[in-house]
Parts: sequence; structure tokens; C-alpha cells
Amino acid sequence: MESQRQKKISTLIQKDLSDIIQSFFREKTRTNLIVSVTKVIVSPDLSIAKIYLSVFPSINFSSVMDLLNKNRADIRKKLSALLKHQLRLIPDVIFFIDDSLDYIDKIDEALKGKGENPIK
Repeated sequence: MESQRQKKISTLIQKDLSDIIQSFFREKTRTNLIVSVTKVIVSPDLSIAKIYLSVFPSINFSSVMDLLNKNRADIRKKLSALLKHQLRLIPDVIFFIDDSLDYIDKIDEALKGKGENPIK
């Protein structure tokens, strides 16, 4: 269970990191790619932040992850510049894909498919 401090830091990181990532993709790619930070989980010692990302269109998951992992140090540096007055230690960021929206779509399609076939 997360402490109040972890929750506050998670919220700070999520807000600032979403701005950083959006501007990062506007600079690096000129496509209509939407990357949003859905959840941030900070470790109890505040040294690691797990960042969960949602990507639309979802076909670009692997290319987004490759680009973010290659530029992880730059992203952490920008995060550090924003949070340096609020945190002593800037956590190391680790990116994960949040595929919950795809899972919801699959369930929705399965339910629609079952509704069309009457039970005999």
C-alpha cells in the first residue's frame, strides 16, 4: 500500500512527465501520436518510478517504447529540472505499456459478438 508521500510524488511526476513526453513526441515525431501517462507508481524508498503509458494508435507501442527507453536519461534530466525544488532525489524512470484500453475493447467486442448470436 502506498504512503501519502508516495501518492503525492506519483501525482507530481505524472503531471510533469506527461507534459515532458507530449513535448518530446511533438519534437521528435511529426505524427498524430497520442502518448499519455496513465499511472505512476513510486517505490517505497522513492528511488524508482514505474511509468505506465497508453499509446494511440496502439500499433505504435514498440516504436514508442524504443524511443522512450533510448532517451530515458534526457527525460529524467528534464523531470529533474522541474522537480528539483520539491524532491532531493529524482527517481529513476522505468516505462511500461498500459494495455487496459485494448483489453476493454476486446471484452466489448466479445460481448457484442455474443449478443448477435441467439441461443438455440
